[in-house]
Amino acid sequence: MEKERVQGYVAGLDLVLKNNHLALRETMTEFYEMVQMVTPERSFPKPLIGDIRKAYRDIQDQLTRIKGIQQLLQGKYRPYYHRDPIRDREIMEFGFLAKNCFNKFEFVLKEIEVKRARREQERLYQIYSREVPFPWFRSQDNQFVLLKNLRKIDRLGYESPTHFEAKERRQIAETDLRSLSLFVFSGQEFFLDDLQSRITVRSHDIQERYGDEELRGALTHLREISRPEVEQILIRLAGSERVSKLKCLIFPIRSSKDFGKEVFGIMERTIEEIGEGEIRTLSA
Repeated sequence: MEKERVQGYVAGLDLVLKNNHLALRETMTEFYEMVQMVTPERSFPKPLIGDIRKAYRDIQDQLTRIKGIQQLLQGKYRPYYHRDPIRDREIMEFGFLAKNCFNKFEFVLKEIEVKRARREQERLYQIYSREVPFPWFRSQDNQFVLLKNLRKIDRLGYESPTHFEAKERRQIAETDLRSLSLFVFSGQEFFLDDLQSRITVRSHDIQERYGDEELRGALTHLREISRPEVEQILIRLAGSERVSKLKCLIFPIRSSKDFGKEVFGIMERTIEEIGEGEIRTLSA
């Protein structure tokens, strides 16, 4: 009698396992179809992202329930239970497939976000470039960061800001960006190679090897800063022994109005005039 009761209980558990397996198969089919809809090449409804994540959580919950039943049947009730190896293998494969599909889905989302951010950067770059058409950096990414910082500085000078501009000024005030210093190191390629391998700027500053005999950069200042301070920053970043072999020219920028094409003509002429080891700051 006890044996029959246990066998009936095991049969009931096996039926629950079978039903969970069928439900998992259905959920997996829907999940896979939804994941296939998310690609960088075509648009898809935004709620689909939440639906996919929910489906993945449901799959994990189903797998947890199935695993619990399997452990019970294959442990305590092993003598009364006959495994279905095909079903067990399919359940295990569902687990791997779900994980791989979800990882692919998350990767595609990141790829889409990168492309979206790049399109937005291109849009803003075109706007900012109209305000400051002359490039200081060859890299568009570096030039974009520079133009964005210039725009932040310009926002500080508005007399009657709109609601949007007032909000942006409050955001700028949190970082308190006040000015920029463009700099260029010029000299023999060997010494610039050495400088480039050693110089380390802060994450919000920029440096770029502009040519064989020139390294350009931009320092951001979160407070009013004097000419000697900027020069000391560059000497410290580069190392005094390397500065002695190179020319260094600095130009302070306090608004995009300082960023005119004629400025660069002056800088190019001045860098030719100064001597090796000299650091000179142009007047703003």
